[in-house]
Amino acid sequence: MDARPTPLGAVLSSTAAFTRPTQDEAEAAVRTLIAWAGDDPTREGLLETPARVTRAYGELFAGYGQDAGTVLSKTFKDVGGYDDIVLVRDIPFNSHCEHHMVPFVGKAHIAYLPHDGVVGLSKLARLVEVFARRLQTQENLTAQIVDAINEHLNPRGTAIMLEAEHMCMSMRGVRAHGASTITHRFTGVFAEDRVEQDRFLALISRR
Repeated sequence: MDARPTPLGAVLSSTAAFTRPTQDEAEAAVRTLIAWAGDDPTREGLLETPARVTRAYGELFAGYGQDAGTVLSKTFKDVGGYDDIVLVRDIPFNSHCEHHMVPFVGKAHIAYLPHDGVVGLSKLARLVEVFARRLQTQENLTAQIVDAINEHLNPRGTAIMLEAEHMCMSMRGVRAHGASTITHRFTGVFAEDRVEQDRFLALISRR
């Protein structure tokens, strides 16, 4: 894998000692896990698996090499005086639980009240990807998206809701198939005004 995302250490505390393993070390770790699971990493069907897994991880965790500020850097101020809610709902995402490293999959609904301009609508979906393609908890993912919008767009208020199914609950443990986890956060006008909260909730539920 030639193009590598920024090392995980870049998002850790600057005081934390972190050295990223080499490609060979990563592939060796995959072979160890295959053997630990009970299979033979040298059999034909598994020979290329370590290389495939590291390539897949490069995609699944590409968010470590992406920056929210870059995604939200371009805004548009000529919006004809529009200053009402901007909402993008049903943004699909998949992430990985940092506790078990298995997926959780869902959709995000994001709204903001413009102040210094608006951002391209696709950028909100890209912003979700920046943080979702990392080891995460849903709670932290929710907070990171909101904080990035507030920092880089300076809106009058932000609202977000994430709905997801966690494979760590449905594939293992209690095996609660179909259970949905919902997290939300309101800031600015949305936090202060219950009417705005209700309007956001009504808009994301409208079909």
